[in-house]
Amino acid sequence: MRLMKYNKCLGILSLIAGAVLLSGCDSALLNPKGQIALEQRSLILTAFGLMMIVVIPAVLMAVLFAWKYRATNTNAKYSPNWSHSNKVEAVVWTIPILIIIFLGVLTWKSTHALEPSKPLVSDVKPVEIDVVALDWKWLFIYPEQGIATVNQIAFPANTPVNFKITSNSVMNSFFIPTLGSQIYAMAGMQTKLHLIANEPGTFDGISSNFSGRGFSGMKFKAIATKDDAEFQQWVAKVKAAPHTLTTMDEFEKLASPSENHPVEYFSTANPELFKQIIDKFMMSHGKMDMSPHEGMDMNHAAAAGTGE
Repeated sequence: MRLMKYNKCLGILSLIAGAVLLSGCDSALLNPKGQIALEQRSLILTAFGLMMIVVIPAVLMAVLFAWKYRATNTNAKYSPNWSHSNKVEAVVWTIPILIIIFLGVLTWKSTHALEPSKPLVSDVKPVEIDVVALDWKWLFIYPEQGIATVNQIAFPANTPVNFKITSNSVMNSFFIPTLGSQIYAMAGMQTKLHLIANEPGTFDGISSNFSGRGFSGMKFKAIATKDDAEFQQWVAKVKAAPHTLTTMDEFEKLASPSENHPVEYFSTANPELFKQIIDKFMMSHGKMDMSPHEGMDMNHAAAAGTGE
């Protein structure tokens, strides 16, 4: 008896402690700050609501049946030979089928509407940002402004942002939860992502794909300025930095693995750096795929061209 009371008290205390601890939690996915994230939240809540149509009645009936057919209820109907009901079959099959059909149509439409590589419709000229995942930090190149940053980006609110994304090593995943859509960064490949912030603010960015020892510190800040003038002030601050990123040697030095890397600005950056990073993997891939005979043929051709 004492043990039962102890377990009951422990359960109540655990429930209270859980409620207190979770009261400070703020789900970024359910607190969107951008149009894409808003539509994704709507999709999540719609799918959740549809599934509750099945889950809630099932839970309630489990409790109701346990209560109705408890051992002490001698008035409950006992039907040991019951095995089939057309009405029950119609309900348990029709409702899930309708839900699956609705979810299928919803998923089809939202998948095409929220395609990450699909440009956002806007009268405002978008901001172009090239993203490179490094070990373990994020490099951002602004080809139009000729600058680069590490672990921080900025763009005006209510302005589309066009991201081109790649990796300099292992696969990572670029994600700003409050703005929506995560997408993978892969070496030698380019992916695209289009986002927009509906209001000014500073939003957390992360890598949502484990990539090694320094993964936990691979975070950045996305600053949505209130207008273009404030964005230009941020650009001017970056251009006043003493460091530059114009050569591959400078890039390779920056790309050396580092953990919890601080925000860093580069006043001048090569606008073609993003392409050069991808091209170096394409060139190495071509060399790896070349057979010994192909290599000998190319050497013979080179010798013939020089007259040797």
